[in-house]
Amino acid sequence: MTSLLDDLRVALGDSAVLTDPGETAGYSSDWRRLYSGRPLAVIRPRDTAGVAAAVKLCAEAGVSIIPQGGNTSMVGGAVPSDDGSEIVLSLERMRALREIDTVDLTMTVEAGVTLAAAQAMAVEAGMLLPLSISSEGSAQIGGVLATNAGGNNTLRFGNARDLVLGLEVVLADGQIWQGLRHLHKDNTGYALRQIFVGSEGTLGIITAAVLRLQPGVTARATAFCALPSVEQALALLARLRARDAGALHAFEYMSGGSVDLVLAEIEGTACPVDPAPHFILVDCATSGPQAAAASLADMLEGVLGEALEAGELTDAALAQNDAQRLAFWKIREEHAEAQKRAGASIKNDISVPLAALPDLMQAATAACQALVPGIRIAPFGHLGDGNIHFNLVQPEGADGAGFLAQSDALMDAVADVVQRLSGSFSAEHGVGRLKTGMMKSWRGGVELGLMQRIKAALDPASLLNPRVIFPAEQAED
Repeated sequence: MTSLLDDLRVALGDSAVLTDPGETAGYSSDWRRLYSGRPLAVIRPRDTAGVAAAVKLCAEAGVSIIPQGGNTSMVGGAVPSDDGSEIVLSLERMRALREIDTVDLTMTVEAGVTLAAAQAMAVEAGMLLPLSISSEGSAQIGGVLATNAGGNNTLRFGNARDLVLGLEVVLADGQIWQGLRHLHKDNTGYALRQIFVGSEGTLGIITAAVLRLQPGVTARATAFCALPSVEQALALLARLRARDAGALHAFEYMSGGSVDLVLAEIEGTACPVDPAPHFILVDCATSGPQAAAASLADMLEGVLGEALEAGELTDAALAQNDAQRLAFWKIREEHAEAQKRAGASIKNDISVPLAALPDLMQAATAACQALVPGIRIAPFGHLGDGNIHFNLVQPEGADGAGFLAQSDALMDAVADVVQRLSGSFSAEHGVGRLKTGMMKSWRGGVELGLMQRIKAALDPASLLNPRVIFPAEQAED
């Protein structure tokens, strides 16, 4: 190990190899503090050649690598083991914007660029990078793609994989795959980029990407709505789609209980509508001229008026300026932080067909309340694409550790409902270390076998991010 560290220092420079526990602590635990480890070292290459050299050295030494971006995983997807045998490879120094093409509507960025920085680069060029997630200020492009992040605008623009045209990837043996193509159509064999997107760093290390852009937004219309039921939320969604599906960028759900937690825990938040059991944040946008902007606001106001008359809404507020719009979004974006402050919480990142959402909410709520009386049910998320973060917060005054001890039972109760409704136990967060035990029963047989064969082909020694995605017994086969 000493020899490997010496070789890494020669290849990357002394400042790129961290071994002091004080310096490596921030790379050793996940955001939720579910997992903690002790890395042999944290290495921080400055370029793709450095990543390739480091990976090759580790492969030759038989040392596992944990690729890490902004370390914002909700499922423990980038944490080293606690035996001091693994290397954390951080992409944080690779922050270059390599190119923006306003004709082709693409941008080429390195893996360490934060999503928020990439968005700002696009805006400066008059473009829009439509991917948006709550952790975009810290989450880095490499990790966002490795987990196939979803986010607020999935309803309109799809998940991260739908925005990727090309990738540059360092493979498990240190080879570099140069796939940074800008082509919108390229039907030449397997779409290799899609194998790496969503692979959670188990097949290769993404070092750069070509991303699709959209014309810059010239105006937005945003509303915060109070509703009596999830069924009425779906009715509102149908109204908006029927009027102008292309303008609808986000349709975000918040339960009354989850909004209450935000208002109690996050300073500077205030609900703009009357109390209700359910809330929806609607965000519409246009890239058209000023006349189109006025038409957009009129469209949204008209739809909300119709919904109020039909009893689908009990109250609604239309943002009058950017400050109000950001205040609406702050309530939505602070849900995870508010739940963290409120005590121990259990996360369920699930998806079901849209028509099954009312059944999901009712059945999963009843199942969890039966297991833990007084539990705070705090679901929120991307109702427009069927993805709900069905989160559970400890009862007020309860023991957090005791609550978390019931995690398996509560997650199983929610999962049973989701499986009955033909849904998924991980809609956008990935599998990570947290949910590997669910893979066999949900994706077993041929499907899991195919994944394992791909892993064996690209990383036969299983040195890239071990312990994620695959059940432990299969990872050892």
